[in-house]
Order: sequence, then structure tokens, then C-alpha cells
Amino acid sequence: MIDILLWIVFGALAGWIASMIMNTNAQMGAIGNIVVGILGAFIGGFVVRFLTGMDTEGFSLMSLLVAVLGAVILLAIVKLLTGGRSVGA
Repeated sequence: MIDILLWIVFGALAGWIASMIMNTNAQMGAIGNIVVGILGAFIGGFVVRFLTGMDTEGFSLMSLLVAVLGAVILLAIVKLLTGGRSVGA
């Protein structure tokens, strides 16, 4: 149960940082940040593992950076597909 709560907090932090980078923070709420952060962690983990072979599991600064990278990629794809319209949840 604690692990699930930690992943939600971790996802929210990663999603919030990514939304600040991509200038979509005003359009996203807490749930949107959590979803983007968790999905971003999967995307970022896949990209980093594919490009470097490095494993970034667990809670660390590196895994947070990977999650933010993945969330930025996700937000960029969504912005591209929606033509820059609202990205929020």
C-alpha cells in the first residue's frame, strides 16, 4: 500500500515538473500531473533502457529525471497531436 502511495506522489512530482517545462501547468490538475508522471516514468524508462541499456528502477534522483523526461516526451506528443490545444485531464 505504501508503495502505491509513493508511486502516486512520485508521478505527481514528475508530471508537475514536466508540465512546468512544457508550459501546460495551467491546463492540468493534480490528477493530470499524476497520470502524466506515471505514464512518463514508463516512457522514460523504455527510452533510457533502449538508448543506454541502463536500468533506472526504484526511487532516486536519476529515476525522477527519467520520469520527467518521459513525461515531457508524452506532453510533446499530445501537444503535437492536438495542435497545442488544451492538454489537461
